[in-house]
Amino acid sequence: MRHDDAFDAKPLFRAVQSPSSAGMSDTLPEAPWPPHDEAPPRPEAAPEAHPHSAADAGPIAELAARIRVLEAENTELRDKWMRSEADMQNLRNRTKREVDDARLYAVQKFAKDVVEAAENLRRGIENLPRPLPNEPEIVSRLREGFEGVERSFVGVLERNGIVAEDALGKMFDAHLHQAMGEQPSDMHPPGTVLQAWSRGWTLNGRLLRPAMVVVAKSEPPPAVDTTA
Repeated sequence: MRHDDAFDAKPLFRAVQSPSSAGMSDTLPEAPWPPHDEAPPRPEAAPEAHPHSAADAGPIAELAARIRVLEAENTELRDKWMRSEADMQNLRNRTKREVDDARLYAVQKFAKDVVEAAENLRRGIENLPRPLPNEPEIVSRLREGFEGVERSFVGVLERNGIVAEDALGKMFDAHLHQAMGEQPSDMHPPGTVLQAWSRGWTLNGRLLRPAMVVVAKSEPPPAVDTTA
């Protein structure tokens, strides 16, 4: 069979598609002719599993466990550090307090001897004769001189933190006074200092020497005669 005698389907296709074939076009719907260069869609392939996911699960779990261990160690070390810092701060505060006390009260023994001299000076002034209208001028000047020396001496002590306190007429305080005796009195409340044999002394607020005092007490009730 020759190539010229081959069957040609194009005229037949054009006859089917021509407008003269209206009757057939009313009965047969047109269908689009699929292009020869477009391939039908392929089904989507399922995602492939990562070949290393199973192999990496073991190291990841080990790393997570290691992180938890390190976090626990970090918490423990932080707690120890905070406790150590608190101990060091307490030690610094205690050391500073001891140094300050040593600086303030290093002269405590010397201060006790000095206030003893101040008390002796006070006793000497109190034992001088009482001022009289016609007393010799030398006695008056001597008394005034002693009193001036005492005021100057006490002022020097006060500037160095040594302070005297007169307890006469005050209520008895066991932290500042030493009771040398009691005396009945209906003029003063019980516990009132009636006599002060010596003054009380403090060094920078700390008791250096208590005041020697006599304290008032209430009158005893009258005895009841039971013989009658």
